[in-house]
Amino acid sequence: MKMTELKGVETKELVEKLETEVAKYNQMKLNHAITPLENPSQIKAARRDIARMKTELRQRELNK
Repeated sequence: MKMTELKGVETKELVEKLETEVAKYNQMKLNHAITPLENPSQIKAARRDIARMKTELRQRELNK
């Protein structure tokens, strides 16, 4: 998810989306530890998406 897409999302929706992404990321890590994923770069992409969401939330918090 790009930063421009995140800017158009409401804060409440962004928080919910962040929670689901973190849950998916943790599940992906667990599954990868048991049976390697076909595309392990998905883990890296998920981690970066989570970081983008947290960054956008923090920017909104500071701009209030």
